Amino acid sequence: MRDFNQNKTPFFTKLKEFGMSHAAPFDVPGHKLGRIENDLQKFVGKKMYLLDSNAPVGLDHLSCPTGVIAEAQNLMAEAMGADRSYFLTNGTTTGILAMVLSVCKANDKIILPRNVHKSVINGLILSGAMPIFIKPNIDELIGIANDVSFDEVKKAIDENTDAKAIFIINPTYFGVVSDLKRITDYAHLHNLVVMVDEAHGAQFYFSHKLPYSAMEVGADISATSMHKTAGSLTQSSIILTQGNRIDHQQLRASLNMLQSTSPSSLLMASLDVARKTMYFQGKTKINNVLKLAKIAREKLKNVPGISVIDKDYLLNQGCYDYDETKLMVKVSDLGLSGFDVYQIMKKNYNIQLELAESHIILCVLTIGTTKQDLERLVLALKKLAEKYHKLKDKLPKIEFRYQFPDPYARPRDAYHAPKHLVKLEDAVDEISAESIMIYPPGIPIIIPGEIITEAVVRDIKFYKEKGGALQSDIDNDTDIDYVQIVDKENWIKYEGDLI
Repeated sequence: MRDFNQNKTPFFTKLKEFGMSHAAPFDVPGHKLGRIENDLQKFVGKKMYLLDSNAPVGLDHLSCPTGVIAEAQNLMAEAMGADRSYFLTNGTTTGILAMVLSVCKANDKIILPRNVHKSVINGLILSGAMPIFIKPNIDELIGIANDVSFDEVKKAIDENTDAKAIFIINPTYFGVVSDLKRITDYAHLHNLVVMVDEAHGAQFYFSHKLPYSAMEVGADISATSMHKTAGSLTQSSIILTQGNRIDHQQLRASLNMLQSTSPSSLLMASLDVARKTMYFQGKTKINNVLKLAKIAREKLKNVPGISVIDKDYLLNQGCYDYDETKLMVKVSDLGLSGFDVYQIMKKNYNIQLELAESHIILCVLTIGTTKQDLERLVLALKKLAEKYHKLKDKLPKIEFRYQFPDPYARPRDAYHAPKHLVKLEDAVDEISAESIMIYPPGIPIIIPGEIITEAVVRDIKFYKEKGGALQSDIDNDTDIDYVQIVDKENWIKYEGDLI
């Protein structure tokens, strides 16, 4: 029987014990427990290096854990209501890739919203799976993609009875969640595996005042960024599973193919201690930050030119639910774009926001957010409004495409096809060999295997020319003035490759 004493931090405790043991290190890493002085060591101290070990005797192996890593993973699973958990040291990106690879084989259909993270598209390329896209609900007023409706999900499942899995975001980057329980139940009725991207939802597991987590509603597998909202170090994430629909041997094989054979002990230790903190303090501290967020929203609602995008607004827009640890503010009525405000807030007020869109800014609140932080934010936005509100230059309306580009081949086939580089304006009617996405909101404009249309070219040019600071957030493999297309003359395309 497993020992679920949540006070324990088995991996961190053993790692600390080794670091302080005065061992003679003839293994890697080469800094030999911090014996090589450098600027980083002088700043952070030697103890960080004492904890940077590479699986010495007694510290277990992430690739096949049987000791303290296994114990720490069991504690994580129990704390978050899952059957099993897997530690990740290369972020939720690795978790998403492993989920797709372990569930979907070549030509398997997977149903997913269009506003997925680029790692999902990469998972399609690696696995050879075929995407069935669902259009997310679009809020044209503030220019973001929200949840997917149950009706759209049901339609996709009913029209694709041979689909293998469905992939849902819980929540979106902006905090909006779909009706995950209803979606999961319907998907299971049709024998689909339910996979969930919870990169921004780790906090859901520790408070009943937040939306439901994937494990609470019965989803089969989720990838969760503990580092984003639960206090572990950047790149430390987890996979959670439950039920009997997941092949754990295949999942482990996929993870071992993707993860480093030298995983960071610091990142794993941070997962171990973050779990303990959230388990015992999360509920109270999340309640506190929700109260602080409510006060901040009420103050901002009285600022001319500032609009708070709160839960009531989103529910009125038809969204299912909202994570109120996200603070979204519409600033475009000041005559500034969100990107302008993003830069001004850092330059003039030393306030670092999470992200910006054309009309909004987004702040991510966690149990590490303080009352003083929010007071500084409110004051800065008030000063900004006093300066810019009277200008009231209207920004151009952001257009969203409601028709997706036609698919011509699986993403994997187009990615591996012969290709060449052409200027963007010369790519109309060609087959894309790469992904081009805008972050945020993260909706792929084009992915490998889709036909580039004039609308695709127009959208890319709009973001390049009008986006200002957004230009750095155009995500593609080449210079944004060019695009990789399939070299059709030299491409042997088999009939079986057709979608």
